[in-house]
Amino acid sequence: MNYIVLFRGINVGGNGRLPMKELVSLLENLRAKNVRTYIQSGNAVFESPEKDKSKLSRQIAAEVKKRHGFEPHVLVLNVGALEEAIANNPFPEAVDDPSKLHLGFLASVPKSPDMEKLESFRKDNERFRLIGSVFYLHAPEGVGRSKLAANSEKLLGVPMADRNWRTVCKLYAMVSP
Repeated sequence: MNYIVLFRGINVGGNGRLPMKELVSLLENLRAKNVRTYIQSGNAVFESPEKDKSKLSRQIAAEVKKRHGFEPHVLVLNVGALEEAIANNPFPEAVDDPSKLHLGFLASVPKSPDMEKLESFRKDNERFRLIGSVFYLHAPEGVGRSKLAANSEKLLGVPMADRNWRTVCKLYAMVSP
């Protein structure tokens, strides 16, 4: 099966150092084939005989801990999930500025997200939607300046791996037939 793996918090601000060559080796050690990475912040696509995404995610996190001494949040997606996230984009007009449109891939569908509190953090020019296990955020001033972006994971109550539209599309191009 083809998979996309998203790591949160590696190679950012000097924390969680995991060089991409080592990530490739680590994934290959877990029987992954055709491993390719994209940028230094923890994105990879690969093929694996493993059918259980949750098990694969746990194995990858455990292998990182064993080799590098820290355990990152690891989210494994299949091609269909990425394809669906792209197709469900509620802000198609925002793709022209792909660094301002972000997709937060959630570990699961939130059971009780605090949508009212999320709304209270939203600037007038920001928009967001939660569709299944993907949190879409259009932040024209950038996510670094967004209180909504800064508080979204906590208020959704589910671990999240955030990627901008450009990265999402690049990963899809890398993994699609």
